[in-house]
Amino acid sequence: MANDEYEGHDDKLAERLAELDEELVAQRAATLRAGLAEYDLDEDDAELLAGVSDDPNAVTYTPALPVIAIVGRPNVGKSALVNRILGRREAVVEDTPGVTRDRVNYKGEWADRRFTLVDTGGWEPDARGIDASVAAQAELAIELCDVVLFVVDAMVGATSTDEAVVKMLRQSGKPVFLAANKVDDVRHEPEAAALWSLGLGEPYPVSAIHGRGVADLLDQIMKVLPAISAVAKDEVGGPRRVAILGRPNVGKSSLLNKAAGEERVVVNDLAGTTRDPVDELVELAGKTWRFVDTAGIRRRVHLQQGADFYASLRTTTALEKAEVAVVMIDVTQEISVQDVRIIDLVLESGRALVLAFNKWDQLDDDRRRYLEREIEQDLAHVAWAPRVNISARTGRHMERLVPALEKALESWDRRIPTGKFNAFIAELVAEHPHPVRGGKQPRVLFGTQASSRPPTFVLFTTGFLDPGYRRYIARRLRELYDFEGTPLVINMRVRERRTR
Repeated sequence: MANDEYEGHDDKLAERLAELDEELVAQRAATLRAGLAEYDLDEDDAELLAGVSDDPNAVTYTPALPVIAIVGRPNVGKSALVNRILGRREAVVEDTPGVTRDRVNYKGEWADRRFTLVDTGGWEPDARGIDASVAAQAELAIELCDVVLFVVDAMVGATSTDEAVVKMLRQSGKPVFLAANKVDDVRHEPEAAALWSLGLGEPYPVSAIHGRGVADLLDQIMKVLPAISAVAKDEVGGPRRVAILGRPNVGKSSLLNKAAGEERVVVNDLAGTTRDPVDELVELAGKTWRFVDTAGIRRRVHLQQGADFYASLRTTTALEKAEVAVVMIDVTQEISVQDVRIIDLVLESGRALVLAFNKWDQLDDDRRRYLEREIEQDLAHVAWAPRVNISARTGRHMERLVPALEKALESWDRRIPTGKFNAFIAELVAEHPHPVRGGKQPRVLFGTQASSRPPTFVLFTTGFLDPGYRRYIARRLRELYDFEGTPLVINMRVRERRTR
């Protein structure tokens, strides 16, 4: 079902909601909530309902998940181990070093604990460059994780590359677990025992392919894994945190320099001159902001292929630490797949979003016409994001950035009281009921906003709501409650009536 089925209806929803008595609205919501007792609810449902707050200032944070980084030289079975831990085939596995490329972050779960798993990839399959590549990967992984899982091929034993990485791991102070992979049966366990010589403590014999020993290893990791990530933990209070994202050479560093009013970041026409995210406190429009410039990494000669991996990992980490992302788009060039991918990363992270169209002063009429068409086609899914047209180099229209950031963050923090939300759902469904599917029409029993940052709503229903209908609910929520600049999450919990 497309949203189009509901376009053009003048349903006077805002007027009808405005006329409702607030006390009556709250009573109705309480009755609906009490009615859930007739349905099979689980512990998560009970926890959600207990935590419901009608305080519009009760901003809730989703804690950053702890991060486990899997490191090791090429072809030791890192991606196979990722798949085994996740319980599904996500990472590409081939008998060729250097297969891991784009997707590096996965959400995993073990023993009711959720975490982020980072599969390091992007190896340069050139024997001369491998040592440096492995070491650089490990260095980055150590910096951006809570626990390191170091994978060694037990059948090959410790190599000089492994030993070089071990030195770094021992200096890091981070918890390190040594996985001796490819120990497919008990006869090979002495090979794993030989890895005590690396000085990382007990080697855990595992077989990523067969699953042998992986559960025991995960049990041990869970004992030291923090509940909330120490490297990407949510900060409460302080300056609002802004990540500046965009493909290489789009003007991210120029924007930070112009905002700061001084040359704080090296600006170079070579793509990828920024290696580390640079955190800067910047005063704009009388307020202090914390800007993070994530311009990717410096491309080393022997790491051409690995560079995209670094950029992706740093971008993801910066997003974890940020509250709002400014995605910069170069208007002199066509909107690319890479631009859309970066925007999608922001959506996946649940951060607020502002689109900054840079180099606006270089735009001619022909390009402008094409650009509007590209925005309509490629960025339709983020039509709700505030747009600012700027020139980071000259500073033109930079003053428009702050109101856009404030608007997006205000929406990201917004909370709708449970009574109002249920009144909204009731009026909406009465005007535009969900279509009958398979002879049944799903009903919404109760709804609540589970959290803000981003605004996340949960609907208890008697059946599955079509994706198109959920998009329609989200669109009307945006229109009525002004959620400009933030993703909205609408989750369903399909529950059946108790039989006893």
